[in-house]
Amino acid sequence: MTVYKVLTINPGSTSTKVALYENEELVFGKSYSHTAEELAPFKRLIDQYDFRRTIILDDLAKHGIDTASLSAVVGRGGMLKPIPGGTWLVNEAMKDELQSARFGEHASNLGGLIASAIAESAGCKAYIVDPVVVDELDDVARISGNPLLPRASVFHALNQKAVARHASRELGKDYKDLTLIVAHLGGGVSVGIHLGGRVVDVNNALDGDGPFSPERSGGVPVGGIAKLCFSGKYTHDEIKRQIKGAGGLVAYLGTNDARLVEAQVEQGDAEATLIFKALAYQVAKEIGALATVACGKVDAIVITGGIAYDKYIPVWIKERVGFIAPVLVYPGEEEMPALRDGALRVLRGDEEASLYE
Repeated sequence: MTVYKVLTINPGSTSTKVALYENEELVFGKSYSHTAEELAPFKRLIDQYDFRRTIILDDLAKHGIDTASLSAVVGRGGMLKPIPGGTWLVNEAMKDELQSARFGEHASNLGGLIASAIAESAGCKAYIVDPVVVDELDDVARISGNPLLPRASVFHALNQKAVARHASRELGKDYKDLTLIVAHLGGGVSVGIHLGGRVVDVNNALDGDGPFSPERSGGVPVGGIAKLCFSGKYTHDEIKRQIKGAGGLVAYLGTNDARLVEAQVEQGDAEATLIFKALAYQVAKEIGALATVACGKVDAIVITGGIAYDKYIPVWIKERVGFIAPVLVYPGEEEMPALRDGALRVLRGDEEASLYE
C-alpha cells in the first residue's frame, strides 16, 4: 500500500494547529498558542505570515521531520469567492486573493499561503479543503426578502462536512444518499442541511444570521439594528462589534466561555440558565426550520463543535428536535482529519482537485 505523508495546517485567530499524517495515522501533532503580545506588532493578519510559517518550519526541523518527504500540504481554506465544497489546488489566483484579503480578513487566509510555501520547497502540491465560503445553496435559499441583502453561505464547512461523513459511516450509508442537519456550536453557530452531498441551506454564521452564539448576535431584529445605526451613539465599527465579537453570551453574561456559563447554570444562576436555554432554543428552532427544506424527511441530526461537550445544551436541543430524526452528538471538531482526508482523496484518485479561477 502506498504511504502518503500529508502535512495539515489550521491557523486560528490566536493559535496555529499542525499535524503530520502517514495515510490516516497521526505521527506528529502540535498546537501553537500566540499571545496578544506576540501578535501586537502585526497590523493585519497577512502580516503574521512569516511569523507563523517560521514557527512551523522550525518545530518540524526540531523533530527531525524532512519536508522533502511530504506528499501534500493542506491548509485551512480562507475567505475567497463562493465556491463548492471539496479539495482545491492552491494556485496563483487563489494566493493573490488570500494575500489581498479581497473577500475579507480571516486567520484561515494564512492556511493556503503557508501550505503553498512549504509545498513549493518540498516539491509537492498544496491544497485547501472545504473553506468557510463553501456555497452550495439552492437558489430559493438565497432570497432574503430584499434584493440588496441576499443570503450568503459562510459557515463551518470543513467540520460540518467532516462530521456529516462521520455520521454517514455510522449510519452505514453514503454521504450523498442521506439528508442530515448539522449544527456546529462554537464561537459561531452554523446550522446547515446536507442533502445529496450538498449544503443546500445554512445560516451565515459570521455576521448576522441564525442563532446567537458565545460572541455573535445572530439574527437580531433588523429594525432595532437600523435605529442603533442612526442613534448617533455608535460608530460603524462599534455596531459591527455588537454583531460579531460583543454579542451573544458576551452581551448577556459578559463571557464567551460556555464552560463558565455551564458552571453558573450548575450553581442555579437564573439569568445564566435563561440565556443558555435560549441558545439551545434558537438552535432547535433553526433545525426545525431546516427540516422543512426536506419536507421533514431527515435521516439524522448531528450536533458538533466545542459547546457539544456541554452538559446541558445538547440535551435541551434533543428534547425539542428528537421527534424529527435521531440525534447524534460529536463533540469538538474534526478539522485536522478533514484536511488530511481531502488531500488523501486526491492523492488516491478518488477525487479531482478543483482549480480556482
